[in-house]
Amino acid sequence: MALITLRQLLDHAAERGYGVPAFNINNMEQGLAIMKAAKAVDAPVILQASRGARSYAGDIMLVHMVQALAETYPTIPICLHQDHGNNEATCLSAIRHGFTSVMMDGSLEADMKTVASYDYNLDITRRVTDCAHWVGASVEGELGVLGSLEKGEAEAEDGSGAEGELDHSQMLTDPDQAVDFVQRTGVDALAIAMGTSHGAYKFSRKPDGEILAMSVIEEIHKRLPGTHLVMHGSSSVPQELQDLINRYGGQMPQTYGVPVEEIERGIRHGVRKVNIDTDCRMALTGQFRKVAMENPAEFDPRKFLIPAMKELETLVRDRFERFGTAGNASKITVIPLDDMARRYASGTLDPAIGAARAA
Repeated sequence: MALITLRQLLDHAAERGYGVPAFNINNMEQGLAIMKAAKAVDAPVILQASRGARSYAGDIMLVHMVQALAETYPTIPICLHQDHGNNEATCLSAIRHGFTSVMMDGSLEADMKTVASYDYNLDITRRVTDCAHWVGASVEGELGVLGSLEKGEAEAEDGSGAEGELDHSQMLTDPDQAVDFVQRTGVDALAIAMGTSHGAYKFSRKPDGEILAMSVIEEIHKRLPGTHLVMHGSSSVPQELQDLINRYGGQMPQTYGVPVEEIERGIRHGVRKVNIDTDCRMALTGQFRKVAMENPAEFDPRKFLIPAMKELETLVRDRFERFGTAGNASKITVIPLDDMARRYASGTLDPAIGAARAA
């Protein structure tokens, strides 16, 4: 099956009321574990690569790896997505290499540390959207800066994260501004800020409305009911994985992520894409530590990777089932990029509405 665009996948999710987890990958083992889980429950997949992942593995390796996964699992639609693009070159080079979707994160300037102005964000996101739509690829924009309301700061991951203290208002997307942003940029999906941050150390206590502003999602969804919303920094940091890591020599202090039930609440209010990276890293690392501690003479990397892949597969399957993604892969017929480009050009796809008007 050909790779699917983010736009088509999220249109399908909106029509049927489910969300799609987006898993960051860097290597073959992560891809195989995610795809095994997807096959088991008939779920479409978003595989996303950060700029750090592209530097680590290289674009050619990443794209051919995902193409191999698509051939190995031909019944599963896969969206290959650039996570946190920092400028036009990053986004357009991803599309040139075969990515079907890109995120232009104009909430920060190109250094991915300095908070950008609203006008800067509008301008660069609009330019990337125009270029991507000409060839049928999808664009996710971001409005507001990812950061912990509890700490008043962001946490960087793969080179993305604002430096220094953030104003409270910067960490909450303004609903009125969201309407203007979607209409003027034409993005296919909108990542919003509501108190989440990158990394494992999001909250020092189980989050409530003071530090996880789910009400922002609900208000934006009221004003943009057809726009696909995205939750970034949405790993749940499961307690059992913290315990597994620490049981076998880790030193993770107690921390809390975004509860899965809050993500499910978001899905009921327009969230269609949910970014998950830290949980996947923890699943792998916990098993690496376990094998190393229980079998200190072991030197075969496969003996570390096989149980790690199984742990990751279990985690991924749970998210597919909890988010309602399971059971939907076989219901999707992939639209080629050239056809998507024609739909954008003809106005069949209205970015301000966020759903396909015609099949």
